[in-house]
Amino acid sequence: MFIQTETTPNPQTMKFLPNQTVTGGVGVDFCRSDKTTSSPLVTRLFKIEGVEGVFLGYDFITVTKDHVKEWQVLKPVLLAAIMDHFTSGQPVMLSSAKMADSKLDENDDDITKKIKELLETRVRPAVAQDGGDIVFADFKEGVVYVHLRGSCSGCPSSTATLKVGIENMLRHYVPEVKQVRAV
Repeated sequence: MFIQTETTPNPQTMKFLPNQTVTGGVGVDFCRSDKTTSSPLVTRLFKIEGVEGVFLGYDFITVTKDHVKEWQVLKPVLLAAIMDHFTSGQPVMLSSAKMADSKLDENDDDITKKIKELLETRVRPAVAQDGGDIVFADFKEGVVYVHLRGSCSGCPSSTATLKVGIENMLRHYVPEVKQVRAV
């Protein structure tokens, strides 16, 4: 098994590509402070000193490290743990309880539907390339609220991405949008 790695705009995260489906659906975010995890893979990764967060995407894994460990030390250990997990035959997820998405809801108004569609088709694929994810949270009084996950959470450039990229694009296509904020 060959696992590729990619750096991300967030220096505390690295993207791991195991060349196979990871969740097969919506991304799932875990942090070390979670009391339990529904993922044997994440449990294995949290046993590694220095791992603070794990985001499981459709076909990638993003690991967030603490500020102490260096990637030169952590990366080989993570690669071995990920490889061991996938060759063990264990599932990545035991349940989908923590999966959240911004799929369309029949009760959404037209503006919310348009916002969700733009986030799903234009924004999510772009942030997934950097090992992250964005999920619609709410739209109130001209403000779109989103959750940033994976490498986007805590990324130094996430504010610029929200304001320059996402906010400008949404305002262009949906004039009712005045601002985008992370929650």
